[in-house]
Amino acid sequence: MSDRILKGLLHRNDRKIVLLVIDGLGGLPPEKGGKTELESARTPHLDRLAAEAECGLHLPVGYGITPGSAPGHLALFGYQPTEYPVGRGVVAAMGIAFPMQAGDVAVRINFATRDEQGRIIDRRAGRIPTETCARLCEVLGAVSIPGVEVFVRPVKDYRAVAIFRGAGLSAQVEDTDPQATGVPAYDPQPIAAEGARTAEAAKEFIRQAMTLLEDQKSANAILMRGFAELPVIPSMGERFGLRPAALAVYPDYRGVSRLVGMEVIEGLANLSDQAEALKQYWDRYDFFFVHHKYADSRGEDGDFAAKVAEIEKVDAFVPAVMDRCPDVLIVTGDHSTPAVMRAHSYHPIPFLIHGHRTRPDEVTEFGERPCARGMWGIIPGAVLIQLALAYADKLQKFGA
Repeated sequence: MSDRILKGLLHRNDRKIVLLVIDGLGGLPPEKGGKTELESARTPHLDRLAAEAECGLHLPVGYGITPGSAPGHLALFGYQPTEYPVGRGVVAAMGIAFPMQAGDVAVRINFATRDEQGRIIDRRAGRIPTETCARLCEVLGAVSIPGVEVFVRPVKDYRAVAIFRGAGLSAQVEDTDPQATGVPAYDPQPIAAEGARTAEAAKEFIRQAMTLLEDQKSANAILMRGFAELPVIPSMGERFGLRPAALAVYPDYRGVSRLVGMEVIEGLANLSDQAEALKQYWDRYDFFFVHHKYADSRGEDGDFAAKVAEIEKVDAFVPAVMDRCPDVLIVTGDHSTPAVMRAHSYHPIPFLIHGHRTRPDEVTEFGERPCARGMWGIIPGAVLIQLALAYADKLQKFGA
């Protein structure tokens, strides 16, 4: 539905919508005929919700397309990702509230480990702590590139962000992350002619960084992902008439929330903090995005049991959400991250939508296969917000 038509149907009220995102929720069984991580987890609260809800699967981008984190979340926020491309560099910069300017180019950095032959042997440098990342960013602050101002800031764990500022820069540069180990990192290469100056600046940054990091045991290399400029995206307030708030621990998800005009609740470190913030800010907003990162992290680590444990943590958090009596609750993920693949995947993601206007289907457990039998089948992820608006009585009748 076009924005013009949807805006004509919007009806503002005080009904509350909660979007609970278990990052990387979808999975695969480790053996044929087995259970996925979600199906293996003990989730009595999510199962109870599923029995009272409408269920299905969603695709954030399209059939067979593996979504990145930013596209996956944009879809959940009601934006078709192919219409609003966002690079990881901007997400990282916005996540730490870096004041990007028009013309800046941001790129996400992974601190990584290379061997004596220059091959990447760990793309995450042993998941160094944020304190170490911050110290290394200070070290990289010594990089000097004529005509280009460079800012290097820590994000979280092994992740940082570099922002290049200067005339003639463009985000049209390929990633240097090979997305594999046992091979060298790529050199920055321009995708188009306008990216040549940025590519040269990135090459010089990497050259100096390798010298500055050569004495480090694990974080002795950097990988660059998602060269990006600041996009123009209409806010959720403009598009959907919502007063949205983001309750996210991990900076990247605060970043993508800021891009769509959410108020970001700062200082949250865990699910307990998020439960308290939900209670504290309940009367101030009518849409709450609550995010849990670590099911995705454990999936990328290939740790099936640890991903199960993270899902169970979120299940234990569900009563704190239901204590607020939301008018609509959506529980889902932004993409699948099967532990057996150690990466994001193209598999559809289970969802449930619970509320006073829903018609429960026959699903009684929250899992991939049960949700595949739900009333919604497989739908585009971007329509979930539209359903939430309807079930919260925030959409009027179309036509006479």
